[in-house]
Amino acid sequence: MSVKQSLVELPLDLDRQRIPRHVAVIMDGNGRWAKSRGFPRIIGHQKGVDALKSLLRCCDDWGIEVLTAYAFSTENWGRPTHEVEFLMTLFERVLRKELEEMMAEDVKIRFVGDLKALPDSLQAQIAYSMEKTANNKGIQFNVATNYGSRQEILHACKSIASEVQQGKIRVEDINEELFERNLYTGELINPDLLIRTSGEMRLSNFLLWQMAYGEIYVTPTLWPDFDREEFHQALLNYQQRDRRFGKIKH
Repeated sequence: MSVKQSLVELPLDLDRQRIPRHVAVIMDGNGRWAKSRGFPRIIGHQKGVDALKSLLRCCDDWGIEVLTAYAFSTENWGRPTHEVEFLMTLFERVLRKELEEMMAEDVKIRFVGDLKALPDSLQAQIAYSMEKTANNKGIQFNVATNYGSRQEILHACKSIASEVQQGKIRVEDINEELFERNLYTGELINPDLLIRTSGEMRLSNFLLWQMAYGEIYVTPTLWPDFDREEFHQALLNYQQRDRRFGKIKH
């Protein structure tokens, strides 16, 4: 999608110079959405996939460079077995189904988290999808799967400690840049804006390091109902923030 097309579709009341480069989302409320309509929880997850696809296209249309979605946390393994199994199957099916379209739309997909714990067939589909889209130049779409930020931070600490132990680096070499390179997110730019749906006021072990100075927007809307207009309102709210990063403007 060209820059011209993106700007044409950007709502007039948004400042194109203040669009966040990286948006992260905690997609909360699928189960409650389904329950309130008398559906099984899995229907809520299916509708949640549709909402995520819509948001990805909207981000691409409006010139956002990176979208990171919290798809499955390390704590989600504690859900009922049939729901976990359905989610694993859903991830694999959606990846396989949507890959051709992601290629056509120049989307670069990346998965972050402890992927070794996922089913072998899903791991294979993830690896194939990341390899296939690696050279795409459009929006980068990160899917946090079996992701937990505390686990991620511990993983980074162990990786750095191992390099020190092996004599590859000195303790004096450890700084924020080195630490960030050892996170699952690697050298990815940190989120400017985190959106959480369903009204919950917490990070839920998501991007704890990366969100040090990110803005947080919470909406009571359940994830399957989060559409372009909801995203528009989130961006309007974001653009009203005074982002000082701990400094004082003179």
